[in-house]
Amino acid sequence: MPPKITQRIANLENSQFSNDIPPLLQRIYLGRGITSDKQLDRSLTKLPKPDNLKGLSEGVSLLAEALRKQQSVLIVGDFDADGATSTALTLLAMGSMGLQNIDFIVPNRFEYGYGLTPEIVALAQQQSPDLIITVDNGTSSINGVKAAKEAGIKVLISDHHLPGTELPEADAILNPNQRNCEFPSKNLAGVGVVFYLLSALRSHLRKAGWFAENNLTEPNMAEWLDLVALGTVADVVPLDQTNRVLVHQGLQRIRAGKTRPGIQALLDLAGKDRQRLVAADMGFALGPRLNAAGRLDDMSIGIECLLANDDYLAREYAVQLDELNRDRRVIEADMQREGLAILDQLNLNGPNEDESDLPWGLCLFDENWHQGVVGLLASRIKDRVHRPVIAFADASTIDSEGKVKDQEYKGSARSIPGLHIRDALEAVASSNPELISKFGGHAMAAGLSLKAVNYPAFAAAFDEEVKRRLISADLEAEIATDGELGTEQLNLETGYLLREAGPWGQHFPEPLFQGEFTIVQQRIVGEKHLKLLLAVDEQKQQLIDAIAFNVDTDIWPNQDADKIRLVYKLDINVWQGRESLQLMVETILG
Repeated sequence: MPPKITQRIANLENSQFSNDIPPLLQRIYLGRGITSDKQLDRSLTKLPKPDNLKGLSEGVSLLAEALRKQQSVLIVGDFDADGATSTALTLLAMGSMGLQNIDFIVPNRFEYGYGLTPEIVALAQQQSPDLIITVDNGTSSINGVKAAKEAGIKVLISDHHLPGTELPEADAILNPNQRNCEFPSKNLAGVGVVFYLLSALRSHLRKAGWFAENNLTEPNMAEWLDLVALGTVADVVPLDQTNRVLVHQGLQRIRAGKTRPGIQALLDLAGKDRQRLVAADMGFALGPRLNAAGRLDDMSIGIECLLANDDYLAREYAVQLDELNRDRRVIEADMQREGLAILDQLNLNGPNEDESDLPWGLCLFDENWHQGVVGLLASRIKDRVHRPVIAFADASTIDSEGKVKDQEYKGSARSIPGLHIRDALEAVASSNPELISKFGGHAMAAGLSLKAVNYPAFAAAFDEEVKRRLISADLEAEIATDGELGTEQLNLETGYLLREAGPWGQHFPEPLFQGEFTIVQQRIVGEKHLKLLLAVDEQKQQLIDAIAFNVDTDIWPNQDADKIRLVYKLDINVWQGRESLQLMVETILG
């Protein structure tokens, strides 16, 4: 079923913009709930103060004590880009503040699963830490924190995932989403929470005279905003004003060449010019390469890449990440073909009909699917059928004799607007306590584990819960555009204006436009990408390039078509040093 096209509401009567903001940008910003210049300020002074971050004083006290006593500190990270940047930031900042004995471990997702589990605590005990700091995890680690406390290890949780009804009994918990936390921005990524914690620690140490007493140069926290920006964008958290400030400032540092050698090495391998870097490049070029380590191997590779101070060493790690990402793409493509085949079997009307026969809450499983890639598969299928999707992989454990010990499935869920996926899982777990072993996540993405024998019952219960929370209209895909651009606006000046008006991202989407053009040329490039030369005017005097990725080659090129209606973004293409405007086609309407 083709998506429904709507236009964002931009009520100019609500505008409080100055004349410095061009009318086109005013319209775009109003469609995203921005009404004044103040909401667009991306300076560091606009970051909210950390004072209302619940647990901050306790967290700072734990870290200050670790520094004074030179305790052994162990970071337990998560196996994604947010976890990797959070881990690297904590290691770099704490080291610069004088901590000598600090290390990290990242749970191997295939062996230990997510978060601070009792098994990870047992592994951590081999290093005899005085303090464990969790970054981008820990809020749901009830048993892991208990095991650590029983072992005499203090625990500081730094996280942003939504809490359940019970919190672990840690020595300090920093999470803007925990109850009674009055911090105004609830959308910080894990690396954003860590940034606030370490910034507050630096202020505390400065007031205490720590740096002067120990002959240490006080660190500039802005030095690591490149890590904060990368983790924030890669974790696809909403870009409210706080996150836009963090991402913008990080981008500015990278563009100026003030970035970690590992990030620069990843940029080089991705073919990205740092001086032209935008937030989307972090999400689609850097993030996947970093995430590939946690999906297929060991996120330690990604962390070491971010920590490397030597260009050569950073390049070595970046090459490993790039190779892993290539492998990930092959695995994902195979899984996607298998997932679509399952969809065809489920859809009684056949593959070319609408998805009316599919469950509203769709669960998919294949015994050969890769645990680290099911989240990407769920996202791809969700985009295709526009309904909540959970993709499962076999995560059964094997004993020493090679026999299946515990038959378990691990799932990764992706949702659509209107359904809070973690809340839906919590409702299923409350109504059916035996079905889910554990779960956690956000509004749009979540993870869970369950016994294999419970999969059919869970799939049915999940579908029922989704049907309770949605109406049929929610299953209709919708694309919101910013209207049409005039002929005089289709130029490089507008392209630059929009490029610098972001950063664009989750809940602050890059501008989308719609329009009809005359086809001058059309051809397929790279097997299934449609390259177009379009005329903006009837006289065909103003021509513009466009490209649509992954088109149906049974339909395009269409030599009978002389007109084409598109939903598109503006992009600035650089070829042999020459810049030109290009339309990046999101949807071909006809």
